[in-house]
Formats: sequence, structure tokens, C-alpha cells
Amino acid sequence: MSDVQTVEKPAKKASGTGRRVGYVVAVIINAALLYLIDARPGWQAWDALTADFATVLWLINLSLSLSLIANALYLVYDAPWFRAMCELLLAVVSLIVAVRLYQVFPFDFSTFAYAWTVLARFVLVIVMFGSAIAIIVQFVNLIRAAVRIGAASP
Repeated sequence: MSDVQTVEKPAKKASGTGRRVGYVVAVIINAALLYLIDARPGWQAWDALTADFATVLWLINLSLSLSLIANALYLVYDAPWFRAMCELLLAVVSLIVAVRLYQVFPFDFSTFAYAWTVLARFVLVIVMFGSAIAIIVQFVNLIRAAVRIGAASP
């Protein structure tokens, strides 16, 4: 029998610098996706997208733009309550986008060797489920941050 004890270290939170790098990366990725979808080559250049994509394009642009704006704001102000509030909004928008994409399903995989339709629908369902969980988590995070602020104020 061994007398060695193991001590678990508490989980380390991401450093401010690490978070800021993540915010910058998110801004760049969202800007690039907006450019690829709306400018060059544009969504019309993608064979798997049908003309129905135009009916959900505004929602996708809204989601990407809100994410870009939120991450840019986090660079300036990233208090826990503010992040939770923004992430809650982004999760709600993501759920709406996923539901609408599932309803409209502006994809045509008939030119591909594999029938991707079932997989694409499955992925959309997973995104909806993940977004619903994120809504709950961010709502709890927002309440926890509000309680901390209330407890800290005299």
C-alpha cells in the first residue's frame, strides 16, 4: 500500500490574453465567412446550395454579424455578466438559424456520390440540441453573474 496522496489542482481559467486571442480569431473567422458567403465567391457559387438559401441568408448574416460584434466588444469589455448576456443572445439566434435551415433545407446533394441529406439533417438537429443546452447554460451563467454583482455591492 502506498502513502502517496494525490492532490488535484483546481481547473485553471483562461487568461485574459488567451481569451482576447480567441476573440480576435473569432472576429477574423466571422468576417471571412461573411465575405465568402456574400462577396467572393458568394453563396451562389456553391453547388450544394439551392436558390432557397436566399430565404435564410439574412438569418445567417445576422448570426455571423452578431458573433463578430460580440467578440469585438469582448476585446473592450469582457465582464462575466456581459459575456453571458451576449452568449445567451447568440445561442438563441443560433437555434433560430438551425431551425430555419432545417425547415427550408436549402441544400441539394444530388450531384455528390454520397447522399449527404440525412447527415446534414442530423447535424442540424445536433446544432439545435446544442443551442438549446447553450441557452440554458448561458441563462444560468447570467443569473450567477448577476448574483455575484449583487453580493459585491454594499
